[in-house]
Amino acid sequence: MPDPLADHPVQHRFDHTDLRGARFERVDLTGADLHAVNLSGARIRGAHLDGTVLRGVEAVDLRIEGEIGRLVVNGDVTAYVSAEMERLDPLLAGLRPRDAQGFREAFALQEDLWAETVDRARSVASLDPDLLHAHVDGDWSFVETLRHLAFASDAWVARAVLGDPAPWHPLDLPWDEMEDAAGIPRDRTARPTLEEALELRGSRQRMVREFLATLTDERLASTTHPVEAPGWPPPQGFPVRECLSIVLNEEHFHRRFADRDLAILSRSDSTATG
Repeated sequence: MPDPLADHPVQHRFDHTDLRGARFERVDLTGADLHAVNLSGARIRGAHLDGTVLRGVEAVDLRIEGEIGRLVVNGDVTAYVSAEMERLDPLLAGLRPRDAQGFREAFALQEDLWAETVDRARSVASLDPDLLHAHVDGDWSFVETLRHLAFASDAWVARAVLGDPAPWHPLDLPWDEMEDAAGIPRDRTARPTLEEALELRGSRQRMVREFLATLTDERLASTTHPVEAPGWPPPQGFPVRECLSIVLNEEHFHRRFADRDLAILSRSDSTATG
């Protein structure tokens, strides 16, 4: 049977291309790399998703119906999934504080847990300091994770809440899919020492802690004033609760990822790369 794609040129890259409303019929995307794409409102039918991995995605309203192995999604399983995730990770419930005191307690707990993670990182560094710059399965290194958390605090507390239009440190590291923005650093080649990264990280933790110490329930329920300057987040108002919740989520999930990767790095059969 002739290959219907044989007479068509193969294009390997689509960079900054607008394909909104496009139709793909019997297109082979096996092994395709979709990076920083917008699939909002997409309709995918009769697709084979075996072995597909989605990372760093945002799925506010996602429906999956079909023949799916090892996963049941036909129907709303949101409540079940949330309950099961909290059963497996009881700390998740603490990421939704109801009042200012709850945010203070949640952040203090994250600081304590991160102190334990840093101790693990020092143990790994005692084997080989370069391991803290290694990437496990393509994820951020431990040092890069510290840099990203500094960026998150700068973005959502220093800029969004406190109103500093450009709080960035040269070692701040935005997420990979973020578009380059004037004035926001993104140096993926930098290799600061663990102590240098911890110094930056500690200053941002202190900033958040000092803000939370003065936080009232009224301020928590308020909306930030838009920062009229280019940067991230964009110049608009945000609920203070949302800004602080983002920081808590960043703290929690990146610590989990860091602990996972440090456990791998501490093993002699590590598959990490520099």
